[in-house]
Amino acid sequence: MKKELENFLEKIKERSQTYIGYPAATDFDYKELYPFLEFSLNNVGDPYLFSNDMQSKEFEREVLNFFAEYFNAPKNNFWGYVTNGGSEGNLYALYLARELYPNGMVYYSEATHYSIQKNIHLLNMESIVIRSQPSGEMDYDDLAETLQLNRHRSVIILANIGTTMTEAKDHVPTIQSILKKYAIKSSYIHSDAALSGSYLPLLGYHDFDFAHGADSVAISGHKFFGSPITTGVVMVKKSYKERIGRSINYIGSLDTTITGSRSGINALIMWYTIHKHGLEGMQRRAMECIENAAHLKVQLNALGIPAWTNTNSFTVVFPRATEEVCKKWQLASDNDISHVICMPGVTRKMLDEFVLDMKKSIQ
Repeated sequence: MKKELENFLEKIKERSQTYIGYPAATDFDYKELYPFLEFSLNNVGDPYLFSNDMQSKEFEREVLNFFAEYFNAPKNNFWGYVTNGGSEGNLYALYLARELYPNGMVYYSEATHYSIQKNIHLLNMESIVIRSQPSGEMDYDDLAETLQLNRHRSVIILANIGTTMTEAKDHVPTIQSILKKYAIKSSYIHSDAALSGSYLPLLGYHDFDFAHGADSVAISGHKFFGSPITTGVVMVKKSYKERIGRSINYIGSLDTTITGSRSGINALIMWYTIHKHGLEGMQRRAMECIENAAHLKVQLNALGIPAWTNTNSFTVVFPRATEEVCKKWQLASDNDISHVICMPGVTRKMLDEFVLDMKKSIQ
């Protein structure tokens, strides 16, 4: 057993040196939290209600207060919890929207993450796929035309704030203006901000938050913030959430979450990284990633490779790389494109070595 673990550790260490195709920060250090791994911390049920002593809900509430301000949530009308990742946050938001509008039709673009279709199927909701622009952003003309055909239905729109392959952002104010134009009275907008929502406010971009029309926002915590365990946060309007909670006697709390039992370690990890970096530190990390993406784009363009980025994006998109390059650098590829995501922990040295391999592959 010891040998197997040692071999696996060596493999992971080696592969981490060329991990540039997927959105996970690798510059974290949680040694100060190691002592808590000796205990089973279970944040069961609602984070705002007491359940037992073996939990970290006080830290979870601080995390939620941070994100309420970060996403301009309405004062005294916000609620959320630390999830197992962005997909769970999206599932919760869609569940909430379904309970609010049982006859609602879900609209999402063809560039939406695959988990959304799975969540819609699990919830037995009806949906329509909207075309995407070449950048990956939603085609608003197609959205407007489709809404006109279904004006008798409540509208549930899933806005991508950082699509999987090109990191495109759907513009929530534009979606709001379309709903207003066609006098849609019953609507719900969820911002799937799993990738970009963690750092866009640090760059001065807020066009996906509550103040700009969102009814809920979900992010992943293991992407920009960084974590050895997948995690995330979902934020919703408290007045909506209160329609779906139910009391569970033996946990002494309302269960208003998807999973019920939740990791108390995840809440500690999110709290720790927020306090360790602070807003200024997180902003520096975000700017470094933006600069690295710009650097990579220039280097690839110099080789004659038409690489490009969306605005405020860590993701550099280019024509599909060779299988050898994709395997070595663990690139995500879809149809005729590949990408590199310049997350925290991806260094200039790694990017320059990647460019050299790209150069060799086209010679």
